Amino acid sequence: MSESYVECLVKAKPSFVGKAGKVLLIVLTVILGLGGFVAFPLYLAAIATGVGAYFVNIFTDLEYEYLYLDKEIVIDKVMAKSRRKRVATYSLDRVEIFAPVRSYRLDNYKNRQVKVKDYSIGEELKPDLRYVMYYEGGEKILLSPSEQMVKIMKNAAPRKVFSD
Repeated sequence: MSESYVECLVKAKPSFVGKAGKVLLIVLTVILGLGGFVAFPLYLAAIATGVGAYFVNIFTDLEYEYLYLDKEIVIDKVMAKSRRKRVATYSLDRVEIFAPVRSYRLDNYKNRQVKVKDYSIGEELKPDLRYVMYYEGGEKILLSPSEQMVKIMKNAAPRKVFSD
């Protein structure tokens, strides 16, 4: 049996709230740090806001790594290029359909009440390169795979994977 292996890394767009929170905490850290010269307890507040800025940075600087190996898709979340967490594993045998977001092939699936999981870049580009995967009737997964990954998945399951 031939094994297929493809790896794809995509950077997720940080939310506005995450960016604004990070900037606000950094500014507060600087102001409270300078204020610590006047009153010592402000140093403690500066340390607390600095730690908060660090954690906000970790959780807003996200990348998703897709790994396709022999009919299995593994999705990892990479936080601030330092931490890795396994998010999900999907079997290609259980996928109902895998098609571009704007594909006409998804028309039969639009009225379904399913959980939506977004592991894509998080924004709509022109042209939109995101894909939708319906998994076992209960999940709708948004991904931003590379062309090579879609091609290999299409070779493995030609009746489920479409690239329109």
